[in-house]
Amino acid sequence: MLVSAIILAGGRATRMGGVDKGLVQLQQKPLIQHVIERLKPQVDEIIINANREINQYQALGYPILCDEHTDFIGPLAGFSLGLKHAKHDYLLTVPCDSPLLPLNLAQRLMTSLTKNNADIAVATSGGNTHPVFCLCKKNVLPSLTEYLASGERRVSAWQKSQRYTEVDFSDAVDAFINLNTFDDLSALELKLTYT
Repeated sequence: MLVSAIILAGGRATRMGGVDKGLVQLQQKPLIQHVIERLKPQVDEIIINANREINQYQALGYPILCDEHTDFIGPLAGFSLGLKHAKHDYLLTVPCDSPLLPLNLAQRLMTSLTKNNADIAVATSGGNTHPVFCLCKKNVLPSLTEYLASGERRVSAWQKSQRYTEVDFSDAVDAFINLNTFDDLSALELKLTYT
C-alpha cells in the first residue's frame, strides 16, 4: 500500500529559544535530514510542514506546506495539511526532532492498522504514547476538520475518538528520543559519538 509522509517542522521550539528545530545540526547535519534519510526508504511521498526558513526547507527538494491557521495550533495543523495534500490514502506523521525514528515505522504501523481494522495507528514504547508518530487513513480528515473547528487541539484526544490502535515499539525505545532542548541535543551527540 502506498504511503505519504509529512514531517512536522512547523513548531515554535520555545524550549530551544525559538530556533527552527528542524534545521538544528546533529553530527553536521540538520535534524530534518536525519529524519528524511530514515523515512525515505519507508514511504512513497514526503511532504514537509514548515512555517519559517522556507527557503532552507525548499532546498531539501520536497514540497513545503505552511499552516493554514494563523494562530499556532500545534501538530494537528500539520496532520490536517498532510491529510488534505497527500497523494496516497495513508499518511504517516513524524516530528522533525526525532533523528533515530524506527526504520520499520511505516511497516509496523500499517500491519497493525490493517490487522485491527483501524483508521489510526500510534507508536508507543516503554509505557509512553507517541501521538505524533502516527499512521492514519485519509478518511479521518472530516473528523479532524470538525475537531479543529470546535477549538480542540489535543492530538491524543482526537486520535482516540477514531478507530484507533497502538503499536508497541518497546524494542526500539531510543527511536523516539525527541530533542526539545540544546541539552537533549548535546546528550544525543555524545551518545552517538560513543556507540
